[in-house]
Amino acid sequence: MRTLAPGRNSPGFTLIELLLVIAIIAVASAGVSFAMRDSAESQLEQEAVRLAALLESGRARSQASGVPVVWRTTDTGFEFRGLPEGALPKAWLSTMVAPSAPTVLVLGPDPITGPQKVRLVTQGSNRRTLEVATDGVRPYGVQVPAAAGPP
Repeated sequence: MRTLAPGRNSPGFTLIELLLVIAIIAVASAGVSFAMRDSAESQLEQEAVRLAALLESGRARSQASGVPVVWRTTDTGFEFRGLPEGALPKAWLSTMVAPSAPTVLVLGPDPITGPQKVRLVTQGSNRRTLEVATDGVRPYGVQVPAAAGPP
């Protein structure tokens, strides 16, 4: 014969037990959704951080050697004019990321270059944009571009 535990009216789960299971499922779902980032967005961030580091490297080499270095976009990627061939990479890591327009940056040899920026965009229907910029004194850094004002 089956008996119920003292103080329980029916077999089943208590409200506390059900709430605990729901809370565990909610936390697990949130963790999974944060872990699954948009790959195009993460590729854009990776390219922007990489480009900022490359531009700083080109700037430092230009200042150290006293030779002007110019970075510019090309049809297949980008190039550093003024540096030996193969000194720095000249291709994007991802085909999903490209500059929004042809760009030329003067990296040196002067220590102060003036404000410069490159706008990177993801290709496809869900376009995202980041800028790699400097004010001419500080290092290149990644920025979210300011929203366009009213026309």
